[in-house]
Parts: sequence; C-alpha cells; structure tokens
Amino acid sequence: MPGEHAVPSWEAGKPAAPYRPGYELVAEQLLSYIVEQNLMPGDRLPTEQGLAQILGATRNVTREAIKILAAIGRLTVRRGAGIFVASSPGALDDDRLAHFKPTSMEHVMMLIDYRYLIESDTAGKAATLATPVEVQAIRGSAAESLAAGAAGDVQEFAATDESFHDHVGAAAHNVFLRSSVTNIRRLMSQTDLLLFHGDVPGSLEAAGRQHVAIAEAIASGNGEKATELMQAHIDTTRHQVERRIRDRLFNLATPGATSTAPHRARAHGQEQPPEVSAS
Repeated sequence: MPGEHAVPSWEAGKPAAPYRPGYELVAEQLLSYIVEQNLMPGDRLPTEQGLAQILGATRNVTREAIKILAAIGRLTVRRGAGIFVASSPGALDDDRLAHFKPTSMEHVMMLIDYRYLIESDTAGKAATLATPVEVQAIRGSAAESLAAGAAGDVQEFAATDESFHDHVGAAAHNVFLRSSVTNIRRLMSQTDLLLFHGDVPGSLEAAGRQHVAIAEAIASGNGEKATELMQAHIDTTRHQVERRIRDRLFNLATPGATSTAPHRARAHGQEQPPEVSAS
C-alpha cells in the first residue's frame, strides 16, 4: 500500500547510523542474551550454530563475535565441551560483573564513577604510606608514560599506564583497593577493545603529564593533593570517553563513517575483528 513504509516525520533528517562491524553488533546481542537469560559464570551457552539461530546472524559472524568475547575474557571456549560464561576477572569475583556491557554508555559511566572513588582514595593512601622504593617505582612509570605519550606510542603508553596505576595501588598497602583497581582496568580494557577497537580517547601526552603530577604529590606525602589530582585525572578520562561514545552512537565523528546499507546487512557482514593485544 502507498506510504506503508514511509519514514515518520520525526525520523526525517536524522543522520544515518554509524557503520559498525557485524561481529561487534552480534557480540553486543550475545552479551544482552546472557543478561536476559540470567546466565552466570560457568554456565554453558548454546552451540555456535544455536547462538547464530537465536541471534539471527550468520554462523561466521557469530564465530567472530564469540572469538572477540573470548579474547576480552567474557566467554570461555573449551574444545569438545562448549561455550561458557567466563569467570569474573580478578580476585574479588562478583557474578554481577558477568553482566557488564562494555559497549553500554550507562555501564561504562558507572564503572568510571566507581574508578573515581577507588583510585582517588588509593592515591591519597599511597601518599601517606608509600615507601621510598614504591615512590621511585611510581615516579619511574609516570615518566615512562609521559615519554610514550609524547612519542605517540599507544602500545608502550598502555603498558606504562597500567604499570603506573598498579604501582599506586601497591603503595596504598591495601589488597582490596589494589584488587579493585585491577578489576576496573580489566573491565575498561573490554570497552577499549570492543567499542574503541584498541584506540584510546584523548591525548596520551596529557595523561602522562597528569601521571607525573600525581607521582610528585605522592612523593611529597601530600595525600589531599594526590587525591585531587587523581580525581581530575579520572574526570578527564570520563569526559573523553563520553565524547567518544557519543561520537560513535550519534555519528558525530569523522565524515564518511556512515553506511546506507540496511542494519541487518551490517550485522551479518563478513568483517574481521581487530587484532587482539596480548597485554
């Protein structure tokens, strides 16, 4: 009938949805399926073919989605046994972490809120408890992160960034805080890989300078200053991630990143996932 498929007036003029690889869309659908079915760590999923039918995707794209989710630690694939929901990362397992959605803006913002509380407290405690050896390690990793950021070396920066935050966590002399910092970073890495494809939001050099400032506050024993600087550091990350997610969701990023192909065609394409770093 004429007008049966007409676009509603409120939809007219909206920018086309940004192009997204099929495996990424199916990975999101699979994470949602885990939540909807209330599956917990250790629970077994349907077979690859069964998941493809449930998600309405091709088997090849479903296989790539499973591979990427296994690579970021959300699924475990055991040859001859099947596909399972992976255990939550870190020493303080919580079954609810199995339902973290690394491509959900709401979940990512909640994680950053938690990081704000945990890491700012950790920095404050490190300033009052760090030994000379620990201060040296914090300063060294901060300087290395600044050098890597200034050189634009993403992989080296990622390694030194992890080292810096781990050294600060260790200097707080609280196993629970340090474990929480580790868990947060592991979950954030899932977002970096699945949503940003390993890219990093914002300036690496600016982040390196913030690391150095935090290190100096810790070295001086100024817990209040260290806390404030870490809070500012996390706030910077929050703003950068919000901008990147909104760019991706609302197609405000680089021109030419859109596709006029139907949504279902994108979801069922044969794109390959990004390379997965071992770090």
